[in-house]
Amino acid sequence: MCPDFQFTKSEAEQQKLAAEFEELQKKLIPLWQQIGRADPGGPLQEPNTVVIVPSLSEEFDVPASKLQAYEERFLFFLFLLRQPNIRLIFVTSQPVESSTIDYYLDTLPGVIISNARKRLFMVATHDGTAVPLSIKLLERPRLIEQIRSHIPDQDRAHIVPFNTTDLERELAVRLGIPMYGADPRHLAFGTKSGARCVFGEEGISYPLGVEDLFSEEALIEAVASIRAEKPAVSRVFVKHNHGVGGMGNAAVDLVGLPTPGDPAEQSAILERLRSMQFEIDLTYDQYLDGVVQHGAIVEEFIDGEVIYSPSAQLRISPLGEVEMLSTHDQILGGPTGQSYLGARFPARPEYSWLIMQEAVKVGQRLAREGIVGRFAVDFVVAQDSSGEWAPYAIEVNLRKGGTTAPFLILQYLTDGMYHAEKGIFLTCRDDEKYYVSSDHVEDEAYRVFNTDMLFDIVSRHRLHYDHSTQTGIILHMLRDVATSGQFGVTAVADSHEKADALYQRFLDILDEEALVAKLEVLGAE
Repeated sequence: MCPDFQFTKSEAEQQKLAAEFEELQKKLIPLWQQIGRADPGGPLQEPNTVVIVPSLSEEFDVPASKLQAYEERFLFFLFLLRQPNIRLIFVTSQPVESSTIDYYLDTLPGVIISNARKRLFMVATHDGTAVPLSIKLLERPRLIEQIRSHIPDQDRAHIVPFNTTDLERELAVRLGIPMYGADPRHLAFGTKSGARCVFGEEGISYPLGVEDLFSEEALIEAVASIRAEKPAVSRVFVKHNHGVGGMGNAAVDLVGLPTPGDPAEQSAILERLRSMQFEIDLTYDQYLDGVVQHGAIVEEFIDGEVIYSPSAQLRISPLGEVEMLSTHDQILGGPTGQSYLGARFPARPEYSWLIMQEAVKVGQRLAREGIVGRFAVDFVVAQDSSGEWAPYAIEVNLRKGGTTAPFLILQYLTDGMYHAEKGIFLTCRDDEKYYVSSDHVEDEAYRVFNTDMLFDIVSRHRLHYDHSTQTGIILHMLRDVATSGQFGVTAVADSHEKADALYQRFLDILDEEALVAKLEVLGAE
């Protein structure tokens, strides 16, 4: 949670909130029996209200201009309006452009748009500052009352946040409805150190390393202990406990250091730490402040003949059932190759079932702890010279992530399901579907576009998602394109190769359109 934005509460107040929240969470069981087991396109017999609060309440370094775009990434939840008995309340910092809402509603299959609009309530704080959305709501009790006024039955309503902190817990209590997500008291399991503890206790393979480090001295000792156990290790990663999307990661080169145990080893390690390569623009002192404040881990770099970085997504129902949802091959980039850029779905079948089986072990442990909601486990898989794959669990994300939106888009639009053992997704027509998705379609040249221009490009080139073929392009995170040249896209097709080709075709068209726009500007001058 961002330290500058915490609300100060006494221990008694915190205990009272926790007790009220725990009581509210009991409502999730009858709600789940109504809606949780339904097929994506199946009918609901009873009205239900879903409150979407896509607040980035952890310590994300997101400029105010991008914050709204990340909140709007979750507009795919508008697809829930396919259910005629669903009322949807979607909260954002600033109002969403009407053309963007039209775009999502027009993509809905089998829905009368005017009826869907009657069941959609968009609520905005009109606050564009770089403050988490949940704080903006908690600071505005009248806005909370406005949201409550749109909920006809609090026994048939729940809140869906992006992540779950004390802020979202308090918001749920203020609204008087349960939250579909992990209780904040469990968030230690979602830290880098907490995840490594789970992996070790559940017998899951994970990289050699050390957790719960809170000082420079501890980092030095951790690197030394890794080298003592595995002298050949050439590189390690230091990772902030609460780092997201690779942003808290840094790479440390160990090649050429003195022999493990040599008197000069520790000073040499310190020198390498102070020159480590960060995934985002930070100084060493700034990075070390994060270590001291929140803790960190150090772990070896996994090497092999072939390396991939897949992830498995699961959910734990209020009944304690662990459900397998999807696997993805993550697309990584950045200075050390640790930044999340996008994903391909599904993960390669050679190892998708392998990582899912390991992820289920994590899910069963989290279920025993009483955790509810979606989560993901990131892996590195290495192939050796014999062709065998070895999975190494890297981290647990107790929140929705970059793979949540594209997968639910596909599921909502096709009424399909991922078949974990086979590693394939089948629509209700039994057709296989694949996609490439990225939040980081970005180029300075794309600043010439606005949201409506992107819709026009997709339409003119006949790339828009087509319900007859269940293939095409779906756009998201559009709010910031004119400011930063960044937005998101999901390309759905009938094979990995076709999805890659469709994605690349869209990028090529985008570059051509940006060049034409630039020439028009030069011509006008």
